[in-house]
Amino acid sequence: MRIDALNQVSRLYGMNGTTAVKKSSKVAESDKLEISTFGKDLQVAKQAVAASSDVRTDKVNEYKNLIQQGKYEVSSEAFADKLLEEFGEVS
Repeated sequence: MRIDALNQVSRLYGMNGTTAVKKSSKVAESDKLEISTFGKDLQVAKQAVAASSDVRTDKVNEYKNLIQQGKYEVSSEAFADKLLEEFGEVS
């Protein structure tokens, strides 16, 4: 680049051989995070699951009472069917 062209550019921008720092009158904005309604709903659902018990005590107590009274019966065929559903047929 020619030096006289550099001088013309410098004069155009008013630099005179120094580095110009432009100061902004705007206030710097801070970072923001917005969570979608789906994300909020998901968070609420996760908290509800975390707060709930892993064991359904009402069902456990119902079956405990049936077993203690000798009224709980399981069909061996139904049990075998459930095993096959879960683990597939063995060849």
